[in-house]
Order: sequence, then C-alpha cells, then structure tokens
Amino acid sequence: MRGSDRASDRGGSEAGASGAADEARALRLVKRFYEPTEEFARLCSVEGSALPPPFAELLDHASHMTVAMERFYGGPVSVAVLAVHDASGAAADGRDWYEREILLRAADGRVVQHGIVRIDLERVSAEVAGQIRAGQVPLGRVLIAAGMLLEVQRVGLLRVESGPRLRAVLGVEDSGPGTACQTFGRVAEIALDGVSAVELLEIVAPGPLPKVLP
Repeated sequence: MRGSDRASDRGGSEAGASGAADEARALRLVKRFYEPTEEFARLCSVEGSALPPPFAELLDHASHMTVAMERFYGGPVSVAVLAVHDASGAAADGRDWYEREILLRAADGRVVQHGIVRIDLERVSAEVAGQIRAGQVPLGRVLIAAGMLLEVQRVGLLRVESGPRLRAVLGVEDSGPGTACQTFGRVAEIALDGVSAVELLEIVAPGPLPKVLP
C-alpha cells in the first residue's frame, strides 16, 4: 500500500481548500442512507492537529480502518451490516455500485466504528464481489486477502456531532433535544489497481477508548 503515514501531511493552503470538499464528500455518503443529514450528524473538516488521542492514532493515517482498529484493540473486529443498496449494474453511470452501512465490533462486542461504504464491484473479481455482498468479513480484510494493489487516498478528517439517528445506531444514550455527542471520523477513497473504486465514511464510536496494546 502506498501513501504517507499521516493523512494530514499536506500543506496549509491545500488543507484549507479541501475542507469544504471533504465535508461535501462525506455528506453525499450520508445521504445514501439518511435524510435530512442533520438527524444523522453534523460534520466539520478538521486538521490532524485537532484530533485528541487516541483519535489521531485511529484516523490520521493512510491504512485501512479495519487494520487500525484491530491494532488498537489487540484483536480482530467483526462486521455487522445494517443496510444495503445494491445497484447491480443499474446505476446511472453504468457502474456496479454496492453500498452498505455497517458497524465494527471489538471481540468483547462493543461497537467501535460506524461506516458507510460505496464500492464499484466491477473493479473486483466475482469471488471477491460475492464475499463483499455476503457481509461476513470487514471490507478491508476482504480486499487485503484478495492481493490487489490498494491505495487509501483523499483522506479528510472530520469532527462529528452525532445526531439522534447516529446515536441510536451506535447505542449511545440520547441526552435530549439540542444536545450532541462529539466524536471524530474521516472520509476517504480506495484505489484498486490504480482506479478509484471505493468511497468511505468512517466514524469512531464515541466514549472511552481504552488502549489494549502497550
């Protein structure tokens, strides 16, 4: 996998210019499953320096979030698919877009991440497409096992003010109208064999994040 170790390794003017674009990319993914988007979350682009620990370790990198979460929690994570949109070649652009909303859980069952993914299944083999549609293994693990040339790119970091619908999905207690639970996330793309084919919104579950590994 290519790319810098830190997603925030870019110049100030470049970072500033891309902030609004990062928010727009993230909201486009949210709209695939939630309208109005404010009921899901309010998303604001941030620099890597604004991420408190351990969010910087979990988000500010150019690796798969599956790998980052497993490294952080010291063991495998499992995936739970919440909703699916499968165009099966019927998308307006002619591509075979498969979209899903997921949760990642640590070995003890706690929810550690929410995600929305959009992938062009024409860019993978029929076998890999079948594994992705089955929803039994996190996407990162499926793609890594397939041995494709992967590049995580266009990573934009986000502050996330969770709305009632995201809090409900994450199992976070709703504190009432006008309140928000803050966490952090990122929007990114993955190029498969040099072609951009995956769009991702990845949000770390709010709350205490005890470090398992030293």
